[in-house]
Amino acid sequence: MEHLQAVLLGVPLTLLITFSSLLIGAIGGIPLVLGLRSRQIVIQFVCRALVDLLRGIPAVVWLFVIYFGVSIGAFQFDAISAAVVGLGLISAAYIAEIYRGGISAVHSGQWEAGSALGVGRWPIFSRIIGPQAFRVSVPSMTSYGISLIKDSSIASTIGVTEIVFLTTQDARSNEGGLTVYIFAALVYLALSIPLALLARRVDSALRKKVSR
Repeated sequence: MEHLQAVLLGVPLTLLITFSSLLIGAIGGIPLVLGLRSRQIVIQFVCRALVDLLRGIPAVVWLFVIYFGVSIGAFQFDAISAAVVGLGLISAAYIAEIYRGGISAVHSGQWEAGSALGVGRWPIFSRIIGPQAFRVSVPSMTSYGISLIKDSSIASTIGVTEIVFLTTQDARSNEGGLTVYIFAALVYLALSIPLALLARRVDSALRKKVSR
């Protein structure tokens, strides 16, 4: 059981990094998707370039760049902050594309109908398009969130004591061998499955609400 305890010690930091990064991504994805849908070519180009840059470079590279390469005066990121900021920025790029897909899934006629009634673009978006796009985006957001739980293991490369870091440390120092890695796999499953079940319930509730 001491091997399982060693793995469980990494759960709080894994959850902290995952949910902090997801929150940054969910908020940061909003201006990015607005930029991607902007009628200003320059804004659209800048946002597209930013999204492609963030998604095109491996996450571990971003973490090394932020952790070892970014310093503002005497300030330097510690390992946890670098992991949260790095994965948060990458999340913003991926979630912006999820938002874009959700908005595109709403029939364009609803924009036209709102405009024909003299409703402004923001009220159309916030009251008509946005709620529908959110419902469409929930399954993809959930899949990304589950993926992010696993991707948070990359933070171990810069010394964050999350699940994989402590698992590797235990395997080397206490001869945990394969057993400790099996425990780590089970813990990741235990973290991912409730999130998937919760998302299905939310999606089902939203579908019922829309169908009324």
